[in-house]
Amino acid sequence: MEQTISVVKSDNSLSSESNLLSQKYPLPFYRKLGRTDLTVSCLGIGGGGGISSEDTLYAFDQGINLFFYSSDLHHFIYQNMAYGLHQLCGRGSSVREKVVLAAVTYIKSPESLFGTLTDQFEELGIDYIDVLFWGWVGDRDSAVIKDCLDHSPYLRGPNTVYQKYVEETYGVSERLKKMGAVRYIGASFHNLDRAQEWLNSPFLDVVMVRHNAAHRTAQKKIFANLDSQDPQRPGVLTFKSIGSHSGPLYIPPSTLPEWCWRPDVPDFYRYSLSQNCVDVALMGVTNREEIDAAIAAIKKGKLSPAEIEYLNIYSDMIRYGLSMNQINPSQLLRLLRQPQT
Repeated sequence: MEQTISVVKSDNSLSSESNLLSQKYPLPFYRKLGRTDLTVSCLGIGGGGGISSEDTLYAFDQGINLFFYSSDLHHFIYQNMAYGLHQLCGRGSSVREKVVLAAVTYIKSPESLFGTLTDQFEELGIDYIDVLFWGWVGDRDSAVIKDCLDHSPYLRGPNTVYQKYVEETYGVSERLKKMGAVRYIGASFHNLDRAQEWLNSPFLDVVMVRHNAAHRTAQKKIFANLDSQDPQRPGVLTFKSIGSHSGPLYIPPSTLPEWCWRPDVPDFYRYSLSQNCVDVALMGVTNREEIDAAIAAIKKGKLSPAEIEYLNIYSDMIRYGLSMNQINPSQLLRLLRQPQT
């Protein structure tokens, strides 16, 4: 499999260009989440990395406002951030309207919703969920996700049976009456064909897909089919920014020469956020140092086209085990002599 590296840069050259690139390829930290009325930070935090409540609150203080939480699958890891989310989103919180709480259930059945909501509302002490995701929609879930999303009109917004259930169980509040128990519906897709099927559905407000430099299919099947100027497009979250079956992308391939750029973890968040219509890159950070590094990277702006192409080839080297003799030397030499972007 022949591949061509499109650009090679040293760490020093990339650092010296950061101010120029941030002006040329701006990356706003806040944006509207698709057709919803939610304003979100471009970086979101999921509890799958085991982040503590203290560092969850730290992330909010640094400007991150979207948090992704599971009360069923992997809950033993997610629960580390539960107290922090209770502080931010619980009844009586003075900052609740500034937070976007994305809750997920991996029990894909409308019949389980009362139990699912009980888990979320009981543990976090909340008035409402901003986006409720149906999780892990896979190859065999075509009929299942249809059943779930067909239920959207009965679940989202105010004056639903689910709102009445929450009111009867936990009491009435002004926020609950205004927002409903669930404001918007999302789905986390592990199969992009299923995501395509529902991309323009009025029953799905937010689409969440796997995407990184080694797994780029979402760029063709999802992102390319959305119009950034369309006010009715769904919101888009990405996950698995650094994950590949052949190893994490932040560990350089053994065949990569020492003089090549070695990207850091936050560069892969920027990679997803440089794609069309991607609103949020979901991170599985473990501590505040990783939060600081991610925010600092966003200030550099989007990746340049040359940097994107470099990461494509770098990641292909990891995914497909490419060696340097599979890269065209003349093309590599020519690009090394190009003026820097």
